[in-house]
Amino acid sequence: MLAHEHEAAGWFLEHAWLIPVIPAVAFAIIIGFGKKLPMKGSEVGIASMLASLVLAVGTTWQWVQRVDAVHGSEGEGALARGVFGFARGLVPRAAEGGEPYVEPVIRSWTWWQSGGIEFGLGQHIDGLAVMLLLLVTFISTLVQVFSLEYVRGDRRYTHFFASLTLFSAGMLAMVLAENTVQLILGWEIMGLCSFMLIGHWWEEQANSRAALKAFFTVRVGDMGLLVGVAILFGAFGTFSIQETSRIAMDPATSQTVLLWASVALFIACIGKSGQFPLHTWLPDAMAGPTPVSSLLHSSTMVVAGVFLVARLYPVFYNGFDIAQNGNSANLIAIIGGITIIIAAGLAFVQNDIKKVLAYSTVSQLGYMMMGLGVGAWTPAVFHIFTHAFFKCCLFLCAGSISHTASHHSFDMKKDMGGLLRRMPITAGAWMVSTLALCGVPFFSGFFSKDEIIDNADHNGYKVFFIVGLIGAFMTTAYMTRATYLTFFGTPRGAAAGEHHDEHGHADVHADAHDAHADVHADAHAGHDVHGAHDDHASHGKPAFGIAGESPILLVFPLIVLGFLAVVSGYINAAPFHIEKFLEWVEPRASEFAPKIDHAVFTWAKAAPSIILVVLGFVISLALCKAVFGEADSKLKGLTQRNRVLGAGHRFLVNKYYLDDLYEKVIVHAVAYPIAQAAYWVNQHVLDGIVNAFGKGGRRTGEWVYKYVDQGAIDGLAVNGSGKAARGTGGALRPLQSGKVNQYGALLFGAAAIGALVLVIVNI
Repeated sequence: MLAHEHEAAGWFLEHAWLIPVIPAVAFAIIIGFGKKLPMKGSEVGIASMLASLVLAVGTTWQWVQRVDAVHGSEGEGALARGVFGFARGLVPRAAEGGEPYVEPVIRSWTWWQSGGIEFGLGQHIDGLAVMLLLLVTFISTLVQVFSLEYVRGDRRYTHFFASLTLFSAGMLAMVLAENTVQLILGWEIMGLCSFMLIGHWWEEQANSRAALKAFFTVRVGDMGLLVGVAILFGAFGTFSIQETSRIAMDPATSQTVLLWASVALFIACIGKSGQFPLHTWLPDAMAGPTPVSSLLHSSTMVVAGVFLVARLYPVFYNGFDIAQNGNSANLIAIIGGITIIIAAGLAFVQNDIKKVLAYSTVSQLGYMMMGLGVGAWTPAVFHIFTHAFFKCCLFLCAGSISHTASHHSFDMKKDMGGLLRRMPITAGAWMVSTLALCGVPFFSGFFSKDEIIDNADHNGYKVFFIVGLIGAFMTTAYMTRATYLTFFGTPRGAAAGEHHDEHGHADVHADAHDAHADVHADAHAGHDVHGAHDDHASHGKPAFGIAGESPILLVFPLIVLGFLAVVSGYINAAPFHIEKFLEWVEPRASEFAPKIDHAVFTWAKAAPSIILVVLGFVISLALCKAVFGEADSKLKGLTQRNRVLGAGHRFLVNKYYLDDLYEKVIVHAVAYPIAQAAYWVNQHVLDGIVNAFGKGGRRTGEWVYKYVDQGAIDGLAVNGSGKAARGTGGALRPLQSGKVNQYGALLFGAAAIGALVLVIVNI
């Protein structure tokens, strides 16, 4: 039943709910019939994502038309609004206070009812939803194309594409959610799919452990989502996101309710988006195939927590009183700021290229959260947009290198180096994406990340302004290190054509047990190795050799994403007064959204960030040449010679000992007493009951045997009947003498007795 529907707003806007439905149906088709199809189901997955992408493009187009119409651009044609609208952004915009609120397109159907409460399914289409619909469908399509080659010949090829398709469907369902119940549905679908995809090669114990760690860690945070939604429903009496935002903006609403709801919901965001201190699952999730890592870290799973804060921003904005202009910090800003620094620090000591990128993702998610915490809603959401392109590209570059150049290894020190000339396309895509990630001017990341830093200062959050600058320096430094080890210097190991099976380079599909042994040995040696985590069949090609460029199916997504890593930022390039993203995406101040103040860009304010980026590059490059170059240097082995530096290095290598804290202290303190109590109950209670029943049964059996079986049944029934039969036979035996005269006498006597009876009866 249609419960709620706004006025007609264009076919694509009104039918945007089809965008997640199509890949969800495709998942069912792949699971049911995929193995019988020519491409084993991959064609269904890609076709579904292309169809959703077309719908997302149409939805975006009509949303832009809707916004332009509200802003007074009705007289222009569609082409002028779509093409020349970008050029109009070059002209400084009018004051935001005079711009009207653009009504979202909301449709809802009653799903089921319970106790007078309606639970619905529907869509909530606004600028935020449109941006993510376009982003998720586009990135998912490219990742599936990349996967065609990357997992070719995999033993669970069909199931991989099924899970990947459902993964995207879950994110799309959450983005479209009209109410918090539907949001939870999409949220949990992604959690399930991440478990299946991270543990795709579950034969390796390391992969299974990583999948379980991700699942349980995120589940800890998810308890906050359930509690937060329950608080909001209990206080507001509605699951509707639109109505929840309206009530949260009402000055009469209890600030205490909003505060505790915000705390609970943000705990869920900490787990899902890998924020400190629940970030430890994200690097371990690299055990999954590289396309999974790329999709998970760019536009789905980890972005879900940031999206939740942005979607319910009125709740967080008033719950944490973000509008205080930095007079006191709030939980979102604090956690985001800590995450930026601690994750960037860990990226410096990783030898695994994917783990460098994983910690980079954690750090950039910290920027997004910090941006939301300091009132920079639009820059934070814009960073979701730009980050998706260059981070997806970086992960796929790592997959391209592993697939083609390093014999399925991700170890930069052992199996890479000197790949710049041998893989020019991969190297070029990596370089431009790295420049975007570091926030180099005129690349996409600069236009989003620098705006977060600038607005932190503008809104009075001075400490977080400094944190953002430090993070910019650290980002450039660790990415310079990763770039140098991968593409410069002398080729090493597999990149030089050497073949070796140690450190988990064995083909996991051919010999999972041997690969596990190698990885397990390296894990004890303190190395970050997961070459075996991402192994797949060699597809008939040599297992190792001098590197060349990757096949076209791997290279094509890199070219597209590398291009977008450069140009995507220009949709909201504040230095050039281009603010179309702000116009199309940011909700204007209204009863549903707070008024957000924006800093005015100046190159003078951007100068500290630019200077630190340059310093990060220069200092890191010099250190890389000294430490990793062939020339002698006093810096080589310094952490082994200097106790203080060695202790600091071990502290980072051991990930601040957070895993030890969780697994050896917290889990041990909770799980072991529970296990011991369960063992005691098993031994003394359950076993006691079982033993008592056993003894009782035995005694009952003995009594039954003695008195019932032996006494009653055998004694009375069997033996008694036998004795009776024997006595009767003995008594009747004399009658069978064989003498005819005796038989005749007996017959005559019987006849006489019968006649006497008849006479008596008839008297």
